[in-house]
Amino acid sequence: MKIPLTLQQLEAFAEVARTGNFRAAAQALHVSQPALSRTIKLCEDAVGTRLFDRDTRHVEITPAGRELLPIAQRILADFNGAFGELAQFLEGRSGHVTIAALPSAGVALLPPAIAAFRREHPQVEFSFLEGPAEVVRAAVDEGRADFGITVRPAPHEPLRYRHWMDDPFVLVCRADDPLAARSSVPWTVFAGQPFIASGSKSSIRPITDAAFLRKGMQVHQALVFPSVAAGGAMVLAGLGVTALPKLALHLLNHQGLATVPLTSPAMTRPVGLITRAGRSLSPVARAFMDRVVASKP
Repeated sequence: MKIPLTLQQLEAFAEVARTGNFRAAAQALHVSQPALSRTIKLCEDAVGTRLFDRDTRHVEITPAGRELLPIAQRILADFNGAFGELAQFLEGRSGHVTIAALPSAGVALLPPAIAAFRREHPQVEFSFLEGPAEVVRAAVDEGRADFGITVRPAPHEPLRYRHWMDDPFVLVCRADDPLAARSSVPWTVFAGQPFIASGSKSSIRPITDAAFLRKGMQVHQALVFPSVAAGGAMVLAGLGVTALPKLALHLLNHQGLATVPLTSPAMTRPVGLITRAGRSLSPVARAFMDRVVASKP
């Protein structure tokens, strides 16, 4: 049998049972005593029996009321608990965040940001996707990630870009290379060195190509590395030199390698946060994204 009791009626019943007094219960519920009496009458009509025996001075719960009380308390506790969880979610203090990021950003920037956020909100869960720029963009566009950390997308893509930082380029060479002693080097240095290039789909390649184009240079491409770590290993093996943005240096084993700032021109890789246009972020994803932006390195 379905009993059509509302949460308001259950709350009124539980409060009268707790206080044993209609006046005190009405004050606790911020309603008038006649309104509370009507609510209890509706409860009794719904269950088909009296819940309280009462006269002008005494209120005593009936056996049916004693049977109903733990049920009412459990329902109210579950309801309040569920809405407490919802409140935490809406305030950005709970939930799940999935971030897609370039490998360099994932190593250099995300772990400390996640650790700091979870110290304040330990109930927040995180997932992390890593890949080149096109993988990051696809993850955000397809809804597999709440937001991404990558380079600026093309204007025609349905993504919003929020600029975060400019990532400067440096020369990477062996520590025993004479170039390692320089305070800075121009991009023309690659004209006389075997150049180890990044892959064509890397976020690094368009910027190195642009630098060479600006200088009107023809650069001998000795090898193409599939990953930053592999590029560092090639340099260490004496196969040539390369150019990397500073964030990517976190992906290298630096033993035996040196880095030198590149100038003339000073090239940077723009890094920012992308979201899907027209898609709302959850409160916790928005809060974490704002925290990431605020913790600009």
